[in-house]
Amino acid sequence: MDTPQPLTPRPLMQIVSGLWASKTLAAACELELFTQLSATGPLTLQAIGDRLALRPRPTETLVTACASLGLLDADAGRYGNSALSEEFLVKGKRYYFGGWVTGVDVHDYPGWMRLMDALRTDRPTAWNPDERSSLFDPGDPDMVDFFWQAMHSLSVFTAGVLADSVDLGGVRNLLDIGGGGAAYAIELCRRHPELTTTIYDLPFVCDLTRPVIDKAGLTERIELISGDFFAEPRLPGGYDACLLSMILHDWSEDDCRKLLAKCYRALAPGGQILISELLVNDAKDGPADAALMSLTMLVETWGRNYTAAEYGSWLKDTGFTQIRVEHFEAPGANGVVIARKPT
Repeated sequence: MDTPQPLTPRPLMQIVSGLWASKTLAAACELELFTQLSATGPLTLQAIGDRLALRPRPTETLVTACASLGLLDADAGRYGNSALSEEFLVKGKRYYFGGWVTGVDVHDYPGWMRLMDALRTDRPTAWNPDERSSLFDPGDPDMVDFFWQAMHSLSVFTAGVLADSVDLGGVRNLLDIGGGGAAYAIELCRRHPELTTTIYDLPFVCDLTRPVIDKAGLTERIELISGDFFAEPRLPGGYDACLLSMILHDWSEDDCRKLLAKCYRALAPGGQILISELLVNDAKDGPADAALMSLTMLVETWGRNYTAAEYGSWLKDTGFTQIRVEHFEAPGANGVVIARKPT
């Protein structure tokens, strides 16, 4: 029989040092360390310092920290990208994740440093609700420069996992609500040659998204419609499917119910709705990525991450049937709640 191991504070130390690890990654991305090493191959510490314009001590500490986190491989005094970094942290690659790293560092962390304010006031701290009505402000340079790139980086790999996890047989036209950045629309269209999608988002988001669609060569299959899904009385209609990917966690239960009702009216009879999110367990005891994203919503928005049971209840109240959940693992979502509008 195994002897129980004594409790130690090491797990608490690991939690506390999470900020150290994330800031190490953010700094390396800002310096484009991984992009440069992808171009050059492994380099010595001195060569890395020369390329990054860093002195020897900060170069050594940064590189050693990256190697300890599995971001760099060390061999005979030279350091190169690990397989993880080469795949996801090199600018220009299809599944580049650095946009999310930078977006969190620049936009989220200042709000997180005021978490106690958010807890005590039940108000976002990543932006000032007294100065504007919404997080999604085209006048905010962080929003334009970092947020949408961050969301695309988080979404693109997740979109591919979702596309491989759901059966879209019979779906010919899909409405991607709040689908700015086009990550989901592009991945779904690439996997389903008969599918066309319509992205419905704010005007400035559509302007930012159009070049992404052009670059993907999908202008004939992905349409952009500008609008505000709360301000407008209804959504464009007649679709076989509606997708809400990482949208509902931004909003209160009342707002979520209003949006689901608009989705119901936008669907053709027999159409289906897909809600892709980091779902909190029905017991509300995890998983950690969903629970911590929910706390992020306290800092960022008026919402939180919901459970599959909560979504199921709201969908049923709206009139949807055949409600089910498909689970998967991805950075931006761990499952999708699917339901149908009766025929």
